[in-house]
Amino acid sequence: MKKTLFFAAILTSLVSCNNSVKNNDKEINLTNNIDSASYALGVNIGENIKAQFPDINLKNFELAIKDVLDTNTLTLISNENCQQVLQSYFMQKQLKDQEKLQAESLPLIEKEEKFLTENGKRENVVSLKSGLQYEVMNEGSGPKPKLEDKVTTHYHGTLLDGTVFDSSVDRGEPASFPVNGVIPGWTEALQLMSVGSKWKLYVPYKLGYGERGAGPNIGPYTTLIFEVELISIN
Repeated sequence: MKKTLFFAAILTSLVSCNNSVKNNDKEINLTNNIDSASYALGVNIGENIKAQFPDINLKNFELAIKDVLDTNTLTLISNENCQQVLQSYFMQKQLKDQEKLQAESLPLIEKEEKFLTENGKRENVVSLKSGLQYEVMNEGSGPKPKLEDKVTTHYHGTLLDGTVFDSSVDRGEPASFPVNGVIPGWTEALQLMSVGSKWKLYVPYKLGYGERGAGPNIGPYTTLIFEVELISIN
């Protein structure tokens, strides 16, 4: 509601000015409500196009609008066929975007596979079928949590290069959460840990934040390393 009122106020002020505006050395008349609303509509459509169709052929776009508004002119593509043409374009664009993403992600995946392969050869590292790896820093003697339990932990998370992306240890406050409410690598590991244990987890991207990553610090296809201390089952 506030946005609507704000937009209306802008239009009113533009109309009341009753003059023309220069934009990029082009003179634009905003002398009445129709002028302002027409320009505002163009801004709205332009923002959508910029977000969804940045490589638009502007001349063809302008020509199509003129052809539609001119009742005496037939459009080069019928209205019935437009949807099919657009669907074909966006399907091809999606395929190209996927191919580009795969090409960019391949080095990241190879880097992870190389790290996990070498890390798995270390004497104290246990590799699970899921791809999760861990090493026991301290073995507790308490019970093991179940999937439906809530636990309290202290943890310190880093990337392969040592960058810290999250740490309850640094914050000085343990974190509590459901076992089934965290990334898959954690969910699997917590059910194997006894209260009082401290493990170092090596979480592959498929058991972490996947192909998209999370936030500014965890990119796509990122392997995560955690030191996790299971304090209690709540």
